[in-house]
Amino acid sequence: MKGLFTAIVLSATLAASGASAQGVNLSGRWQCMAQCIGPPGGFAFITQNGWDLNIVNDGGMASRAWEDYPGHIWVEGVQMGALYSPDGFTLQFTNGTIWQRAPIPPPPPPPPPPRHRR
Repeated sequence: MKGLFTAIVLSATLAASGASAQGVNLSGRWQCMAQCIGPPGGFAFITQNGWDLNIVNDGGMASRAWEDYPGHIWVEGVQMGALYSPDGFTLQFTNGTIWQRAPIPPPPPPPPPPRHRR
């Protein structure tokens, strides 16, 4: 009976934790934090459509990628995998490269009001 209870609790925890990869959207701007191809702090971009991804790394190289299992993507152009965090905030590649979601820059200030000349 105790084993059945443990199994139910574990399955409920996995379901509630969003372990399914379909709930994580990796689209957006990313910033390289370690083992960067370009200059440190360079930006990379991901667009996601279902399980398929298009990635432009911090060196400007574009690659196709896909989610091969929950929590993991495979990048075809560089033949490399990456784990992503459950919250979709961090990507860690098998070569040690680490990307984090880049903060969204604030919008530019509004233009000054027009001056009326008399």
